[in-house]
Amino acid sequence: MTTVLTADRCVYGPVPSRRLGRSLGIDLVPFKTCTYDCVYCQLGYTTDKTVSRRRWVDAAAVVTEVRDKLASEPDIITIAGSGEPTLHDGIGEVIAGIKSLTETPVAVLTNGSLLGLRAVQRDLRAADIVIPSLDAPDEDLFELVNRPHATLRFAEVVEGMAAFREQYHGQVWLEVMLLGGVTGLASKVARLATVAGRIAPDRIQLNTVARPPAEHFAEAVPADRLIEFAAAFTPHAEVIASNAPAGRGAGGGGAEVLTLLERRPCTTGDVAAGLGIHRNEALKALSALVASGAAEQATHDGLLFYRAVASHDSSEEEQ
Repeated sequence: MTTVLTADRCVYGPVPSRRLGRSLGIDLVPFKTCTYDCVYCQLGYTTDKTVSRRRWVDAAAVVTEVRDKLASEPDIITIAGSGEPTLHDGIGEVIAGIKSLTETPVAVLTNGSLLGLRAVQRDLRAADIVIPSLDAPDEDLFELVNRPHATLRFAEVVEGMAAFREQYHGQVWLEVMLLGGVTGLASKVARLATVAGRIAPDRIQLNTVARPPAEHFAEAVPADRLIEFAAAFTPHAEVIASNAPAGRGAGGGGAEVLTLLERRPCTTGDVAAGLGIHRNEALKALSALVASGAAEQATHDGLLFYRAVASHDSSEEEQ
């Protein structure tokens, strides 16, 4: 059965983005609906791995919700979220609708797996920036790192991204995710640079793991090595990784979330709104606090609340 989303749950922010500024976010697919199941994903395992495009939320309703939030004056409107946004077959209508409302640029963050589809290419035509990802230089590492849907092949995904670049008139920023001991090696980076050259993006951005990943072996590449690797790419890559140490399973924001819960019980939506973060980041932090015993769940009037456990010493979270 298809999950139905409501537009007010799909539009969030603006939230700060280190590379895009104040971003009004749009999440068009249910949590962890994706073509991949990446080992480094901060949201955990994919629960619906699919290549079937569907419509989980009405495109016109999303555009209306965006219109109502334009007063917040975002620097950019970003279609991203908790899965692969190009799986929504109304994404083109969302982009076109937004462009009819505002001159604020629209960016799409995608894993790039469906960019070879003519329908997706048409849908993204009006976007100002498309940011696909390249995480592997060959089929074997593609299978290891991205754990793609069974129908996806590395060579076809790369050719799809290259085909998209050839007909798209906006900016393409290619994000390259490097994993310590896996793809964050000089030999692998050299091959990634060759593949990136085939895609011919306007920018290349190097990233690495900064928050708790789905798999423990997905480790960060040190900042100094990222700077060295940047020179291997043409154009010269930008290092966008924060390399910030992660919190105890709470996406680095566990202490802030706990402080909020100590004031009053909150739903996931309350935490997201109160701290200016995405709902899924809030949910991950809350789940980690419950697992550590710092918080507990309680249901009231049909809503799930989280509250701080009175006996918990919040200073332990800093250790």
